Amino acid sequence: MSGGLKLNDIRDNIGARRKSKLLGRGIGSGLGKTAGRGGKGQTARSGVRLNGFEGGQTPIYRRLPKRGFVNIHRAKMYELDFFKIANLLKNDLIKKDGVINKEFLMKIGYMSKSADGISLIANGKIDFPVKLFVTRASAKAKEMLENAGGTLTIE
Repeated sequence: MSGGLKLNDIRDNIGARRKSKLLGRGIGSGLGKTAGRGGKGQTARSGVRLNGFEGGQTPIYRRLPKRGFVNIHRAKMYELDFFKIANLLKNDLIKKDGVINKEFLMKIGYMSKSADGISLIANGKIDFPVKLFVTRASAKAKEMLENAGGTLTIE
């Protein structure tokens, strides 16, 4: 048999498998006694919650006032611009005069199912007609699309 590959010669690459550190196995190992955890106290124990702890002083996140407002009813929109539409045409995902709607964008993986709708913004330029079904659109985007010969339907 030639000197080719044999089953009993197959090995992992060097460094592919590392041995786990054996902790607490005597002074000579370098990780004995406290097993790399230092001295006593809170950080030597399991379940430590030190983030934001300031030694009994009122922590900064409680000293400072809360600011702002989070609208829990805000609709999560997918922002569609003319760069993305041109990219669809370039990759042959749509044809000129093609239809772009929520179902199409989800099918090709551009938009996630968690988005509530599509927002058309005037970013980039468009020079071919396309039919768009969106939730909302900026006035400039509407104008640019109509100048290119496209149609816009707001659902």
